[in-house]
Amino acid sequence: MLKSVDIISQSALFNGLPPVYINEIQNISKLRFFDRGGTVFYEGDACDGMYLILDGQVKVFRLSPDGKEKILHIFNSGEPFGEVAMFSGKNFPANAEATKKSRLLFIPRSSFVNLICDNPSMAMNMMGVLSQRLRSFVDQIDELSLKDVPARLAVYLISLVKFQDSPGHVTLNITKNQLASLLGTIPETLSRVMARMNKLDLIAVQGKEIRILNTEGLERLAEQGRLEEENMLNGP
Repeated sequence: MLKSVDIISQSALFNGLPPVYINEIQNISKLRFFDRGGTVFYEGDACDGMYLILDGQVKVFRLSPDGKEKILHIFNSGEPFGEVAMFSGKNFPANAEATKKSRLLFIPRSSFVNLICDNPSMAMNMMGVLSQRLRSFVDQIDELSLKDVPARLAVYLISLVKFQDSPGHVTLNITKNQLASLLGTIPETLSRVMARMNKLDLIAVQGKEIRILNTEGLERLAEQGRLEEENMLNGP
């Protein structure tokens, strides 16, 4: 298990900072532990700090008026969350819940603001990560509003391939119900889409293991956004 100081230094938020600042971040932080299903914060809670996942997994989601859950993002080890609300000084805009037994580092807002005031390079790192997060949400809105479910799934699978050790092989680290919510659909529709893509030899699904059988076909589906089933393999 990596030490917390190593995870801090390797995270996108703090990567490249001198060891002295990494140690200071660790010194002002507090360890918090959550069992699976444990609530990290609720939508509307006052934001008095941000979090960095040391190990485990956290989903950030909102609830519709009728109680349906819409997952906005799923964070894994080394990823920060809650930083946007912390710097805006506003309440948390969504709920956060541990989907696995998790060990989190809580970084208090007041102490952290004092720290970055003395270290402008840390603020530049933060701006870069916040810009990427904003771009991610813009892309997510684009995917959900302009593309059908098969294209959304194709985009997601292609993005996962970049972080896998085995080329053309993806291991889902979330449940299919969570994936459906993340893609803005329901589990039944996701299952039908996976079955169609499997039949067309785009992918092969076995539990959480997915093999990419036709990378070009998957990329074409992701790029064009909406394809007729008979054209998924044959191109435009």
